[in-house]
Amino acid sequence: MDHVRLRFDGWIAGLGTVQGTRLVVGHWPDSPFGPVTDVMIEEPGGRRLLLAETGELARFVAETYTFDEVRVVPITVDRAPPAWTVTAGPLRLRFTTGGRGVLGRLLHAVPPPLARNLWWVRLIDLPARLLPGVRTHGSAGNGRREWYAVRDLHTITTADAVLDGLDLGRLAPVDPPVRFGFGSAPRSPSLARITTTVEVRSGDQERS
Repeated sequence: MDHVRLRFDGWIAGLGTVQGTRLVVGHWPDSPFGPVTDVMIEEPGGRRLLLAETGELARFVAETYTFDEVRVVPITVDRAPPAWTVTAGPLRLRFTTGGRGVLGRLLHAVPPPLARNLWWVRLIDLPARLLPGVRTHGSAGNGRREWYAVRDLHTITTADAVLDGLDLGRLAPVDPPVRFGFGSAPRSPSLARITTTVEVRSGDQERS
């Protein structure tokens, strides 16, 4: 069966809270579904929730990753660097970013055409595995394959989050790693500039 590759270009923010909830925000100004945002949430007990901006995005993400509940909700993202404010249905999240660490400086130094090349993404998967839970290439749900081309990385320095009226507490590491797919966000709260490529069967694309 023929396969097609779909590209999502934007940012992924990954952070934890002292209450135990871990949050992964994908903000995609350029995607096959137009400008969209999704939020993946893993609660302290392990329940995994997807908040997606549109029904077609929700179907696609739920077929690629694993969740216990999927909700389609209005989502807004306000970027006023260094602050980001995300409102997604029952979630209110605000975080601020700091500078690049050593890894961020190394990633930023890679020319963008090379950083987006899939063979390069596969190559750096080996050193990426030195970070707990982190992968840049792997097998996703429904026989799909995925590549994470990270082009920049900034620390997240502060965060405030409220979910279903519950204050989730101050910023904390992404620990334990999230379990939506084959890899996790880095343990240290961070904002990645990223291009994600998902290879799907052509029939899957038509259905989404």
